[in-house]
Order: sequence, then structure tokens, then C-alpha cells
Amino acid sequence: MAHIGTRFFTWRNGKQVGEDQFGNRYYEDRRGTGRRWVVYKGIVEGSKVPSQWNAWLHHTTDATPQSAQDLREWEKLHQPNLTGTPHAYRPAGHVTKGARRAAATGDYEAWSPEG
Repeated sequence: MAHIGTRFFTWRNGKQVGEDQFGNRYYEDRRGTGRRWVVYKGIVEGSKVPSQWNAWLHHTTDATPQSAQDLREWEKLHQPNLTGTPHAYRPAGHVTKGARRAAATGDYEAWSPEG
């Protein structure tokens, strides 16, 4: 959720230009100053901004993306950074997955400064 100051500034100065698949809303200054910003839906997390909208926010392109369907066949749908969430990747042997790893094979030789 946006802070009260951000909501007031957006209400007073912003013109909504689009929304992404996560529900984030994108604005530009209606006075023509060139300022652009995003109001996040839910948790404020920069990795929730898809690359097309990130390019627009940083003035790399002036074209506003219309949908996630504008992807090329080799592109994947954007996924926010899941680190620190229950959906984060945890490999086999991670402490939350039972902490059981395969036994060492003995093919590792430690480095020593004398050698």
C-alpha cells in the first residue's frame, strides 16, 4: 500500500497510464514534467515490476506496455524475487527440507598455502 503522501501526490499530480499483471499501477505527471512512478499493489517490492514497465519507468522507451501478451516466444512471464518467502527455491539438503545431503565422495582436496 502506498503511504498517504504518495496517494495524495498521485491523486493531485498523476495520470494513470497503465497497470501490469500484478495489479501495480503506473503514472506520469500530468503537468508534463516527465516524472514517472509506480504504485505497488500489496508489498512494495521493486522486483515486482516487469521489464517492459521498468524500461518505461526509466525512460528507456516512451511506449507503454499494454499487456504481458506482448512477449516473444522465447520470453518467460515475469516473476518477482521470491527470496525470503515460502515460495523461494530451496535445494535438496536445505535445513527446511530435512537437511539431508548426499555423502561426500572424497574427490575434494583442501587448499593449503604451503602446497
